[in-house]
Amino acid sequence: MENQITLRSLGNSEIKITPIGLGCWQFSKRGNVAGKFWPLLEDELILDIIRISLEGGINWFDTAEIYGKGASEKMLAKSLTTLGKTPGDVLIATKWWPMFRRASNIIKTIDERLACLSPFPIDLYQVHQPYGFSSEVKEMEAMAKLLQSNKIKNIGVSNFSASKMRSAWETLQKSGINLLSNQVQYSLLKRKIETNGVLDTAKELGITIIAYSPLAQGLVTGKFHDNPELLKNIGFRKYSSMFKPKGLEKSKPVIDLVKKLAIKYESTPSQVALNWLIHFHGDTFVAIPGATKSSHAEENTGAMKFRLSSNDMRLLDEVSSGFKK
Repeated sequence: MENQITLRSLGNSEIKITPIGLGCWQFSKRGNVAGKFWPLLEDELILDIIRISLEGGINWFDTAEIYGKGASEKMLAKSLTTLGKTPGDVLIATKWWPMFRRASNIIKTIDERLACLSPFPIDLYQVHQPYGFSSEVKEMEAMAKLLQSNKIKNIGVSNFSASKMRSAWETLQKSGINLLSNQVQYSLLKRKIETNGVLDTAKELGITIIAYSPLAQGLVTGKFHDNPELLKNIGFRKYSSMFKPKGLEKSKPVIDLVKKLAIKYESTPSQVALNWLIHFHGDTFVAIPGATKSSHAEENTGAMKFRLSSNDMRLLDEVSSGFKK
């Protein structure tokens, strides 16, 4: 395994990030409906997950306002401070929740976001969804004001279509600002952005794709295929077609190849899946897997320390091509 992690640029900026960051939704402390997606993690476990992530080389963390109504942001800031980190040591991305709100709320709630993350600044502020009471144009104009007043450092979006992403980019360009990222769901089992214009537009405009659910909510590890009993306790995921018998059958060829390659590379299935994701499309993609166990954090960082051969990446591309629809 290689030990050297090559940093990559976040969009058209001078920010350098590791190909894998840590997604922090699971630190929500079950604080609201979104927070109840995950079990309650104790403070000590959260601290350990963040410590292992840092020691493994990860230099950025992604959280959001909606994750426990600020609980995830607070736990992230508290843990980083406990571990001796200070502003500038790491990069933090968070997100504003637009549903049932207008763009003016972006400015109205920014001090609350900064308070939750204190003493750390917001290195990347993202609009979490394209569904609010204001257009993406108004939202980007509000974001630009925050950047110009030094409340935030950079701007991104999440779950934006190709057309909305382009519109957001064009709006910011009027103020001389680059849109750096679009955070979307992407994995070997969810490749729709390759056919709906999102990936092509991101490449054209120099926008980084931040892949969330890069392990297809655990499905790509093969544990649910190997032990269907686990499907009884998967929370909201049980409503997804991917976890139904037909879905499991469809993904089995992908899982079988991932497991075979894990043996070849003396790694784990999740590391193979993450390694493919961060290398197959070049530097366009970065990933934010979560972690609810210390071992998950170790696996995440280990995925950056080797590289699948171009032939093996092509095989994975071929066997998962049915998931581009």
